[in-house]
Amino acid sequence: MQSFFSTYLLPLSLAIIMMGMGLSLDKRDFSNIIRYPKPVLTGIISQVFILPLVAFLLFGFTSLSPVVKVGFILITACAGGSATNVITHLLKGNLALSISLTAINSLIILVTLPLIVKLGLILFIGVERSIHLNVYDTILNILLTIIIPILIGMSIRYYFFRFALKAQKPLKFILPTILFSVFIVMIFFNDNSSQNGIYDYLYIVPWALLLNFISMLVVYLISKYLRLGGKNNFTISIEVGLKNSIVGIYVAESLLNNYDMAMVSVVYGSITFFSTLLFGYLAKRIELWGFGYRKLF
Repeated sequence: MQSFFSTYLLPLSLAIIMMGMGLSLDKRDFSNIIRYPKPVLTGIISQVFILPLVAFLLFGFTSLSPVVKVGFILITACAGGSATNVITHLLKGNLALSISLTAINSLIILVTLPLIVKLGLILFIGVERSIHLNVYDTILNILLTIIIPILIGMSIRYYFFRFALKAQKPLKFILPTILFSVFIVMIFFNDNSSQNGIYDYLYIVPWALLLNFISMLVVYLISKYLRLGGKNNFTISIEVGLKNSIVGIYVAESLLNNYDMAMVSVVYGSITFFSTLLFGYLAKRIELWGFGYRKLF
């Protein structure tokens, strides 16, 4: 069941979600990112430098086990997934920026994730181990689950504009439902050992929420300081706060052969969707009170 889900159902579900969001985008959304690169550069720098720094400082002085500390370093080093795009879409943030950051950061972590995790292993456990992510599989995954579905959705919008507009309202409910179903399958239909053991790791829930909140708050304040604009402020925060836990689980289980590290990604991915949604909503409300958000309309 788990193999069938991860191989077929999960990529198909993500592709459908991204195609649905493509119906609300056109070329101008992405051309604006190229014309005004400051927000996307801020998101990239946050992923590569700021988030790892936050994680190392936060967990370097705790009494958590070294393995759990490295597990948090690992999940921080992962890029955002399709869930960040759905939250941004729900909150009417800068969806083109969110999708661009998801795709770009997913490529960047091919280099940065092994380096960050290696540093975590050296500092917290005292061992040095090299990690190699599959470049071909990563690029193919980005093409099939992000870029191609988005282009299909944008093409439908271009040729069938009225249909795309009419589809926006039901998609607000359909896309989150699909994503929520994916989370349910991930949590309850995972291998039996994970189901039985997740209760033993509930003690890391507060730490996962703390990392999630601090990461988003730091990046949000940086975005505010750089005056990136209301939509961009909370969009970047969402992108860096919610992580692709599937990558974290894969690296921990398949490359590091460590169950404890994998469970950190399982717990983080299970709870931070809702905390990220809440933070993004509150950040949006804050922006609505100021001129920085209204000027974008």
